[in-house]
Amino acid sequence: MKELAKELNVSVATVSKAMRDSHEISEQTKKKVLEAAARLNYTLNPYASSLRKRQSKTIALVLPEVADNFFSLAINGIQSVAERKGYHVLIYLSHEKFLNEVSILSECSSGRVDGVLISISSETTSAEHILKLQRENIPIVFFDREFEGLRIARVVTNDFECGYNAAIHLINNGCTNPVFLSISTSLGICNKRAEGFKAALLEMKAGDIENAVVVCKGTSGDEYSQIKKLLTGKNRPDGIVASVERLAMTVYLMSHETGISIPNQLKVVVFSTLETAPILNPPLTTITQPAFEIGKAAAELLFKGIEKKGYNLADEYVELPSVLTERMSSRNS
Repeated sequence: MKELAKELNVSVATVSKAMRDSHEISEQTKKKVLEAAARLNYTLNPYASSLRKRQSKTIALVLPEVADNFFSLAINGIQSVAERKGYHVLIYLSHEKFLNEVSILSECSSGRVDGVLISISSETTSAEHILKLQRENIPIVFFDREFEGLRIARVVTNDFECGYNAAIHLINNGCTNPVFLSISTSLGICNKRAEGFKAALLEMKAGDIENAVVVCKGTSGDEYSQIKKLLTGKNRPDGIVASVERLAMTVYLMSHETGISIPNQLKVVVFSTLETAPILNPPLTTITQPAFEIGKAAAELLFKGIEKKGYNLADEYVELPSVLTERMSSRNS
């Protein structure tokens, strides 16, 4: 910048402002600076600028997986806000492993990022790694999956109500023994959905409350074996609400392999943003979260904490409702 300033006989501050397209500099001067910069092969170094300002211009996005269509859409929502703010998004995957999550958040400390958006893993039962980041005054926002009991900003959906509505829907369509397929006993999002599901069974005096929730854990092979055992057992359910997309896909596969007819013998509902749900055979009933909007709202909250020094994010809470879309997989034939 000094060389450019000398070449053009202007101040270093003028060069800096021109390179940043400041309104304080005339268009003629900007053009002159940019032409000289191009001739001398000069570009701004954003990392040096970040060090001076003690800002990384980067946020971290910590996800349990990306195979689920929900997270792909949420990323788009987050990215739309980050780009507008001139920020980069570092995407980390915990692969549903608590130790991976701990390691990732450790990397996010000491100024590496200006804020963290996180959807916790299904193994996460301790929050010390999250609280450590909070103690370093790094803004944090949970989205979709939160760690319950912490005073940390969150953007979620109406999970209890959705679990309740899914069970009512199955019962109204003739199910007498529906079950809820979960992926964790510790994830608040799964527990709320399961609690809503059981509340509906109690209210409608339907199903087997004690065995109404089946937790599918482990590898994809383990989940396959658990669902196979469930669908071929003596007390086979006649309705299923799957907490995530992959469980519903396994139910479809298992039903095809065993000759179980959906929806005649087994009705299926899934929490999913799957775009192909209407063209599956049969078309799949979904409870769709507003994934893009959840990601966008979470990012907007995070930037409040980043841009407004001293702003307390802790008690921020946003709930965006999900929508049940009935299709052939759960209809009474």
